[in-house]
Amino acid sequence: MIAIACAITRDDVFEACALPGIELAREDDTEVIDLGSSGSVFRSYNLLLEKAAEMARSREDFEGVVIVHQDAEITDPDFLPKIRAALSDPEVALVGCAGALDVRSIAWWEGSVTWASFTHRFEEFGGGEIPALTWYPDKSPIYAGTGEVDSIDGFVIGFSPWAVENLRFDESIGGALHGYDFDICMQARTAGKKVVTTDLRVVHHHSLILISGVDAWIDAHIKLAEKWHDHLPVTTLDWRRRARLAEAEVSAVRLAHGSGELIWEKRTEILEEELERIKGSVSWRVTRPLRWLARLLRGGRPKQVEVADPDVLPPSLSARTADSGAVGTHDER
Repeated sequence: MIAIACAITRDDVFEACALPGIELAREDDTEVIDLGSSGSVFRSYNLLLEKAAEMARSREDFEGVVIVHQDAEITDPDFLPKIRAALSDPEVALVGCAGALDVRSIAWWEGSVTWASFTHRFEEFGGGEIPALTWYPDKSPIYAGTGEVDSIDGFVIGFSPWAVENLRFDESIGGALHGYDFDICMQARTAGKKVVTTDLRVVHHHSLILISGVDAWIDAHIKLAEKWHDHLPVTTLDWRRRARLAEAEVSAVRLAHGSGELIWEKRTEILEEELERIKGSVSWRVTRPLRWLARLLRGGRPKQVEVADPDVLPPSLSARTADSGAVGTHDER
């Protein structure tokens, strides 16, 4: 029996995302462990592991537990059989659906990502999704593959019976929401166990804002970098040089960001000039009746959004709406 566990901060999110996936994936004997969040994710997950450990001691058929985020929706009916297959190797402690090699910090995705069979679904801008590396099998790069990694993404973590008994999240990190997955993977690996990925199909319902609480993320990054310094593949042990390198990298990123803004402003300026030329041309005015007729043939006038005349909108907004047709009535002009 493999249990499924979830720490809940919002019932509506759990019921909309995690619960349908749990119902899809669960087997006849699957036990579900859920509890309200208790402070940091480190603390909440430790409480879930304690409950799983009690279950392991009372059930001879206990095979492990999978902890999922409340916004993670399992869409794979073979989810638990795949977890079971991955945990059949006694050397495996943890299994996930995404992970990377050459991980040097809590930003595990900056390593060499080898597998990521999930899609990131968001609600902003009318909704959409961003498929990860191996969400579409026919579009996966040739180097992608499941297997041993340095760290996995913590929104889905499968724990072996050994891991349930021997691993716990480091609550000394404080009230952080970040780095718990990297930390538990480092614990497993330094204990001589494996961390692996397998082809689990999961939808992560998450905002496009990937890191909430930047100060907390930085604090967790520093604490865990210090904790695991001796086990990380750093290029030098000279902390002063590493600090200067980090400063240089940040400066380079800021410079690239500034350059990108300049390029964007110039491209916007060019598009605005081109739009003005088009709107002022004879052909634009002459073809106005044809555009009006074409709109009627397509089913009548589209519903208009009540905004100011687009000709008096700020130039940047006017330029963007000209192509989309979502605001104003440029087709009539």
